[in-house]
Amino acid sequence: MSKLSRLELRSALTLACVISLRLFGLFLIMPVFSLYAQQMPDATPLMIGMALGVYGLGQVLLQIPLGLLSDRIGRKPAITLGLLVFAFGGLVAALSHSLAGIVIGRALQGMGAVAGAGTALVADLTAEENRGKVMGIIGISIGVAFLLALILGPPLEAWHGLSGLFGATSILALASLLLLWLIVPTPARRKAPAAASFGYVLAMLRDSRMLVLNGSVFFLHALLTASFVGLPLLLADKLHLPVNRHWELYLPVMTIAAFVMGACMHRMREVAQSLRIVAICVVAIGLSLLGFAFSGEHIAVLGVMAAVFFSAFNLLEAALPSLVSRLAPAALRGAAMGAYSTSQFIGAFIGGAMGGIALGKLGTGGVFVCAAALTLVWLPLVLAGARRMTVTPVTAHVTAEATP
Repeated sequence: MSKLSRLELRSALTLACVISLRLFGLFLIMPVFSLYAQQMPDATPLMIGMALGVYGLGQVLLQIPLGLLSDRIGRKPAITLGLLVFAFGGLVAALSHSLAGIVIGRALQGMGAVAGAGTALVADLTAEENRGKVMGIIGISIGVAFLLALILGPPLEAWHGLSGLFGATSILALASLLLLWLIVPTPARRKAPAAASFGYVLAMLRDSRMLVLNGSVFFLHALLTASFVGLPLLLADKLHLPVNRHWELYLPVMTIAAFVMGACMHRMREVAQSLRIVAICVVAIGLSLLGFAFSGEHIAVLGVMAAVFFSAFNLLEAALPSLVSRLAPAALRGAAMGAYSTSQFIGAFIGGAMGGIALGKLGTGGVFVCAAALTLVWLPLVLAGARRMTVTPVTAHVTAEATP
């Protein structure tokens, strides 16, 4: 197995900081939002779910355009534009005194759609054989950011309210911008070919392997967002765990999840093996969601289920983008990662809306049962994809379909 070069290690660590700082700001909201949003004058279960998930709608609108723009003008300028829009959205949410205003701010934050361009930048700066390791480093950093947000979110909210948390998201986005330009290396430009019209991009995205990967990230983030409509309420209302003590559950859970990911990442170098692990993770997520629904007042059971859920989630967060970057044509990698991220955030939007509806009609347990039911659709998609997934790039297929 080849080792990371000094440039690759520097790129991995600095981009992990850039991505994790921005996501840390988003994660700060998740462990407390559904609890404190209930106190707002226009709060309903659907509005709470929408406020969590509408971020994904903004992402849907601009992920592919920004990814394709990054192929043409460079990754860093495109990411800069997205981070500035994201910071402005955080400011709007921080200054809002209603849930409707927060929904608008979250939608604007979503329009800072830099995930695809950022992941493409990671791929540009690393060799293909090391890309899984770099994605693993970034996945671990996201896991650490998630853990710290779960621990720090409740006390920070108590100190300065939700407006303080939203303000922090803007500050962290600007800090990411500084790191991007001061530390992250600038890759050699790969301009998209003249043939990279919208039809050329669509031909790439119709490839069945891309559909499997994009569908998988859709389901993954739908389930995550839906879960965080119900999980803070489950901990507070059924298990009677005060918000400022939720970290006592999340700390050991996320530590276990980090060890599981570290132990499994070396098994995901081959595409076929990666797909088998993805299928196992789908089953694990479905069972853990059912465990959330039927854990009752047993916090130990909930802790075990949470460890399974987040271990599988972290593995998929590292594996899926690595597979996309390996299969996409190099000149259209930004567009491919933009499409992948679009699918991810459609899932976040649908998951938030679904979680809010389920919460209003079925209660907290119903949120998790509905989420678990989605894995019955997801698993056949992965199993079918595993039979036809290879490492052959889609370039030839794309060229054939795009040629008049």
